[in-house]
Amino acid sequence: MEFVLEEGKDLHRECSTLIMPALSIGNVGQLAVDLLVASTRAERIGYLDDPYVVPCVGNDAYGPLPVGELALPLEAYESSSNGLALVQQRSPILKGRMIEFAKNFADFVAARGKKHVIVLSSLDFSRWQKVDMSSGLQMYYLSSVNADGTDEACERLGWKRLEEYNPAHKKWEYLRTLAEGNPQQEESSYFEGEGEDKDEDYYPSLPFASLFSCLKAKGLKVTCLLCYCSEGDNMSDAFQLAEAACKLVGLNPRNFNGNAEGGWLIPFSWQTVYGPPPDMSIF
Repeated sequence: MEFVLEEGKDLHRECSTLIMPALSIGNVGQLAVDLLVASTRAERIGYLDDPYVVPCVGNDAYGPLPVGELALPLEAYESSSNGLALVQQRSPILKGRMIEFAKNFADFVAARGKKHVIVLSSLDFSRWQKVDMSSGLQMYYLSSVNADGTDEACERLGWKRLEEYNPAHKKWEYLRTLAEGNPQQEESSYFEGEGEDKDEDYYPSLPFASLFSCLKAKGLKVTCLLCYCSEGDNMSDAFQLAEAACKLVGLNPRNFNGNAEGGWLIPFSWQTVYGPPPDMSIF
């Protein structure tokens, strides 16, 4: 993985916490990172190039004026005033290459001296076994702090450890083995074999699991923040996931002084993310 620093930009060592999405259902992690980038007024400092990321290019997601900025598959941002680094991923990983990408990304993060990586992602609502919406959207987490995935800091915030995480399960164990550099068999054949639809196999097959395993193998502190959702308009889920990330790093969104409720600054690209409203004259 190659990192290209934009001309005239510098890296700030104080930005030791990195937030990134792991692509999944509803793109909630990506939406949450867009919201954080816009609200913290983070500055794009460069981009990452990796052979396992599908190439893409698009318009600038944040600026209201056409100044010639292009959005790329992997972009790096920093908000030095908040001590945050952020990576936005806008295209998927090539099929069967998630482990290789996660290893490359873990190498990059470790080389840049990051202390804590927060991965934002979503889970398929149909897989939720114990549905409890009594207190709103339930946030789940997975942490490298303890071997069983628990973290007292997350528990104090009222979040629940992902119950389906079992480090002794064969596929979680397989991820750990690959992340530590002990290849056994091809990732694609292992994760696409018999029984892939079982709930116990679903979670370790997701991108967040590969990132968690590879970052942990590098000795980095990593926290995955997860919420259940369905396909559709998931902006409200993105707000809650971004707010959870802020709680974890000790930021108050109201201090962002944005244009939306709670202090958030809505990314410009969200104005057309689901297209224009219907022409009411047809009804």
